Amino acid sequence: QVQLVESGGGLVQPGGSLRLSCTASGRAFSTYTMGWFRQAPGKERDFVAALGNIAWSGSNPLYASSVKGRFTISRDNAKNTLYLEMNSLKPEDTAVYYCAAGVVYSSSYYYQKKEFDYWGQGTQVTVSS
Repeated sequence: QVQLVESGGGLVQPGGSLRLSCTASGRAFSTYTMGWFRQAPGKERDFVAALGNIAWSGSNPLYASSVKGRFTISRDNAKNTLYLEMNSLKPEDTAVYYCAAGVVYSSSYYYQKKEFDYWGQGTQVTVSS
């Protein structure tokens, strides 16, 4: 069992930056593949980025094409924390951002919500002038 709490969301102008954090408690954080998903009003929850446990899935991150080159996912296992650095933000990035944890044995499945067993409550990101 792991509990996840996101923070760092807020209102930012187009072109701005934000850094989201997700702090985990419970079972060993380092053993989980960690991901970020987002959900805009009236839309499905979509994959944003994921980073595996190096022992199982390798350490190369995977990004959605819509955020590649602008967002960076990273983790600090000593602090039980996952990060999402978001740059060059666009209005279409507006959504509730969720942190997720799961045991995912292949990076081919990182983008699938069903592979993640634990979810945070979400943090709102609004990109608007």
